[in-house]
Amino acid sequence: MSEPTKDAPPAAEPATTSGVTEGDEESTAHYEPVVRLTETVETKTNEEDEDVLFKIRAKLFRFAKDTSEWKERGTGDVRILQHRESKKVRLVMRRDKTLKICANHYLTPDMKLSPNIGSDRSWVWAVAADISDGETSAETLAIRFANAENAQAFKDKFEEGQKLNESAAGGVKAEEAAEAPAKEEEVKGNPKTEKEEAKEEKEAIVA
Repeated sequence: MSEPTKDAPPAAEPATTSGVTEGDEESTAHYEPVVRLTETVETKTNEEDEDVLFKIRAKLFRFAKDTSEWKERGTGDVRILQHRESKKVRLVMRRDKTLKICANHYLTPDMKLSPNIGSDRSWVWAVAADISDGETSAETLAIRFANAENAQAFKDKFEEGQKLNESAAGGVKAEEAAEAPAKEEEVKGNPKTEKEEAKEEKEAIVA
């Protein structure tokens, strides 16, 4: 009988399966949750009492006075909403995915859409009381669409909203701030399908 070699490797440990050693048993215990979530929390956007008169995809810019240049505010759906009771009309726009507010103001009679130089799909206008950042501020905004037809459709609905505000009870003053919409983190976005995302990518507005 031969003697074991001094340099022989150590004996292998017994094989185990999925990290479970001999003698261990798979746990089949079932634990009930400590707290059951039976109530659904209702998310409000402050738009529940408004009807959508118009909605279209666009890209928004703000003129920065300190640097004298245009800065992008975001791309998303710009909407014109009318309150069911007061009949007042405002413009609200949120960025895609993040839902961050880009613009939020009433369509007042003093506003005038002016063509952006060198473009037939872009408009510029001054706002006395925009409240997209949580505080009322005067802004100069520019909006750009995928084509001239969309730009004209927006202008028509914008001016229609101005007329509706003139006939609303008490009218709407230039310095009157619209109701602040819910913050983006308070708004639950609907998940988009791959088909919807692909369509948005195709329709994206070239910078």
